[in-house]
Amino acid sequence: MEAGLTDTSARGFIARQDAVWNARDAHAFAATFTPDALFVDQAIGSDGKLVANGHSTLAQATAQSRRFFAKTRFRETVAVDRVVIAADARTAHVFAHTTTRLESPARTYCARTEQTLVLAHGRILSQGQTDTDIRCPK
Repeated sequence: MEAGLTDTSARGFIARQDAVWNARDAHAFAATFTPDALFVDQAIGSDGKLVANGHSTLAQATAQSRRFFAKTRFRETVAVDRVVIAADARTAHVFAHTTTRLESPARTYCARTEQTLVLAHGRILSQGQTDTDIRCPK
């Protein structure tokens, strides 16, 4: 049983989460979240301000994932930029960035992502994810 969250355990969780996403396993991906997880999609507008694109519950995000997996060939990579562990080591805030490459049509999307991880009953779970679409670096 995990005594507390660490930088290594948080990064390992994100790597496992990314692996099930790339395996196109919506059920396994959903299992990495708490039942009350919330998903937020937003973008940086041309004026530099945040533009809300919507939010989803876990059930809605899982259904959206299944539709995406059914029609899209892709490969996503996640790079963790920073992990901030709470003093009690029961939660951690993870800042990362993702690059998603679609095969057809050939496009690349980039986003900054944030998740709050919790340690519950010896398991690490995410309370949701905020994705902020950004311009991909050249």
